[in-house]
Amino acid sequence: MSFSRRNFLIATGVAAASGSVLTACSSGDSTSNSGGGKQEAAKAQATVVKIGTAEDSKGPAPEVAGAKKGGTVYLLNDDDFSHLDPQRIYYAWNSLAAMVISRTLTGYKIADDGSQTLVGDLATDTGKMEDGGKTWTFTLKDGIKWEDGSDVTVDDVRHGIERAFATFITEGAFYVQTWLTGSTDYRKSYSGPYKGKHLKSIETSGKSITFRLSEARPDFNYVLAMHSYAPTPVKKDTKQDYDKKPVSNGPYKIKSHVTDKSMVLVRNENWDPATDPIRNAYPDQFDLTFGIEQLTAADRLLADSGKDQYATSWRTVPVERVAKATTEAKDRVFSGLSNGTSVYWINTTRVTDLPVREAIIRAWPTAQIRQLQGGANRGDYATGIMSPLVAGYESQDVWGKLKNPAGDPAAAKKVLEKAGKTGYKVVYAYQNDPTNAKVKVVVEQALKKAGFDVVTKPIDSTTWYDQVGKLDNGFDIYWGGWSSDWPTGYSVFQPLFESTQVKDQGQNYSHLKDPAVDAAIKAATAEVDQDKANKMWAALDKQVTETGAFIPDVYMKRIYLHGSKLGNVKMDPNFDGCMLYKMYVKA
Repeated sequence: MSFSRRNFLIATGVAAASGSVLTACSSGDSTSNSGGGKQEAAKAQATVVKIGTAEDSKGPAPEVAGAKKGGTVYLLNDDDFSHLDPQRIYYAWNSLAAMVISRTLTGYKIADDGSQTLVGDLATDTGKMEDGGKTWTFTLKDGIKWEDGSDVTVDDVRHGIERAFATFITEGAFYVQTWLTGSTDYRKSYSGPYKGKHLKSIETSGKSITFRLSEARPDFNYVLAMHSYAPTPVKKDTKQDYDKKPVSNGPYKIKSHVTDKSMVLVRNENWDPATDPIRNAYPDQFDLTFGIEQLTAADRLLADSGKDQYATSWRTVPVERVAKATTEAKDRVFSGLSNGTSVYWINTTRVTDLPVREAIIRAWPTAQIRQLQGGANRGDYATGIMSPLVAGYESQDVWGKLKNPAGDPAAAKKVLEKAGKTGYKVVYAYQNDPTNAKVKVVVEQALKKAGFDVVTKPIDSTTWYDQVGKLDNGFDIYWGGWSSDWPTGYSVFQPLFESTQVKDQGQNYSHLKDPAVDAAIKAATAEVDQDKANKMWAALDKQVTETGAFIPDVYMKRIYLHGSKLGNVKMDPNFDGCMLYKMYVKA
């Protein structure tokens, strides 16, 4: 499940049409050409993520300069939300709406410069950790209410997590359930709250809730920022039907929702901004229209007439309109670094020799591939798997990709000759679409120049993950990528590189089994001091890159467009779309 299930819709869009979906604006990188010579590439800039204090967790959110309340914002999108029940939310697309409907115990306060601070959202702070991270306690703030005026209670918080065990909840995250029961098959231990039983590993007292985990989770307060663990009111839970109209404790509530056609969000008068350090909530209303194709939405936003002056879209500007948007409407373009990293996996169970993997990486034509897929708009050149949006990210360049993103087949050939592997046969699998057919050509040419015997295998994009996810997939090199579920290293390295994940449809796509890597993951996971843990994850990024288990491609970017009558329209770095709670309608 590339890019994690939370971002799977984005990932499959990339898989199906990498040239049209992965579009974003340049961050000053001058290497969008596809030339074969050496070229200096700009380093991706890390985003600071820190853990806030109780003071940081107090509302209201800092005011946006020049913003005012009032007006209606229009959203033009192709798809409706697949789920709005918080326990059924994992995809980034759904979380963009959930941000203004379903508050969580913790959340991210995003500053104007893009830096992020983990703060208490519903909780007074980011939690009290005990027993090395196996016990966590949170206290609810005063004055937080549901849209009907009733109080949000610790019973509601517990209920939201316990109902994630119910059999009808199959789409949400699974981390907390596993840690509360000590089993990946957590429903055998607990089937949900509907038979009147509570989890023994969750305790409530007054306004406090305590979680007793089966293993140390020093970054548990990050995990609880996921919407899968938002509270659901005990008295308003309609089980499967709750997805149709969840009860809001955020700044907006659902007024109407016609599936696949429209949704209207209006102010929740029982939301108190004094309790909320994250959200501003300037517009009075959001009108969302679904079923508008990506290209149509872009053309309407470019025309900038009528109500479309007050509109934006959660879909990226298609590649056909990027040039026009960045020239004719550049003051209305907003963009940012996605939290996804694109790579090409090398199957280490088939390509067992490190020198062979090194030769593949050194020959790889990253610059040419990026140019075919949108140039600098696709993203900054990656040097590892850890995104600059993950806490502790450090720039490193094991394979010299920043100095020479075009690759060096001649140098790769020397590595292959020295290893006595000239003529080594490699099977390159690619998605059978027009863009990737072009990518296949430049990959084949580069690897042949390096001395490889290349076999190419086209795969239908609709079955891509089914095919490459097989343990015996028959491929040596294939595209993939990843996006963290929360911005620490655990949800990057444990799924992708722990030996236990080498299995059919597992997430260790490179099939890496390295005891040193396993030990490093275990040590970083258990580190209580998150500053130290972040440095350990950064070191692990270099360590796994050195194994040659993957070819770094790009840290992905997005580019969006909005109407001229909207202000402070910015991308949410966690969910790859605009932040509804930061924008405002201009006079």
